[in-house]
Amino acid sequence: MSRILFITSNRLGDAVLSTGLLGHLTEAYPGARLTIACGPLPAPLFRAVPGLERLIPLAKRSYARHWLRLWLDCVGTRWDLVVDLRNSAVGRLVPARHRVFHAKAARPMHKVEENAAVLALSPPPAPRLWIDAEAKRQADALIPAGTGVFLAIGPTANWLGKEWPAERFARLALRLTGDGGPLAGARVAVLAAGPERERARPVLEALGTRAIDLTGRTDPMAAAACLERAALYVGNDSGLMHIAAAAGVPTVGLFGPGYPGIYGPWGPRGRVVTSRVPQPELLARVAADPNARDLMDGIDEERVAEVAMDVLSEAHRTCDQFASGSSATAELPPLR
Repeated sequence: MSRILFITSNRLGDAVLSTGLLGHLTEAYPGARLTIACGPLPAPLFRAVPGLERLIPLAKRSYARHWLRLWLDCVGTRWDLVVDLRNSAVGRLVPARHRVFHAKAARPMHKVEENAAVLALSPPPAPRLWIDAEAKRQADALIPAGTGVFLAIGPTANWLGKEWPAERFARLALRLTGDGGPLAGARVAVLAAGPERERARPVLEALGTRAIDLTGRTDPMAAAACLERAALYVGNDSGLMHIAAAAGVPTVGLFGPGYPGIYGPWGPRGRVVTSRVPQPELLARVAADPNARDLMDGIDEERVAEVAMDVLSEAHRTCDQFASGSSATAELPPLR
């Protein structure tokens, strides 16, 4: 298998959730030359994939001309395998010995499982990250020397209706890192995409000097290099949540009108906290106003703290049980 075309999502979270399938391909066909097509936002996450020959950021154009551009880029190659998770015409119209496509599952299942089903893989391979030296250097520059153990939070999302109130994030972070908290004395890294930076400002102001401001300062690869050092990540349903989980960081995802069974953080260190408000009611309110600021109010602050402490405790038990192993995540602090 010498040439593989892998077409994945333009969305950050969905692209991360496809990396388990991609990782399987790199291991099953170690000599293959890979071309990866994805959206511009997640593209940095793929730049260090083993065997990468070409990375094509697929910027959306009017009249679907981005698909024509991709076809022109790929039609001159005879592919041994096309894996098309976008179920596009391009995957059907380029020369290929074998081709497989994403198909909507007959029953609801997690996106990782849905992607694995493309190649009938069971158990589904977990999402993974290929963090390069440049991203690690960026993380070194962004996280102050001597920071040690830190909490990471993602208080924003790609739309307002998925954002837990900023003041609750601030209180949670201060509780976890305050006297008597499981991360007492730790600093708090606050992450958000550039356009969402202002919405994270109230959290930064509440945290004061305890905050490490990473808002608008990282691409997804640099964010991954920062997050893999965190002791814990708590954030809204977003691409950053999936990056943290893929990095092996204990991760708590907050879900209001979203679908945790499909998009929850994948892996043994992932947990979700959902709203007390029934999902049908939330979805009806989303239909009326997708940016309503009260859609996440039903997520209890006390419950989030309990789950965060539980996932930290579980991570400690796992580390103690497998003390001889190695991990990409930061050394966990002693629990208080």
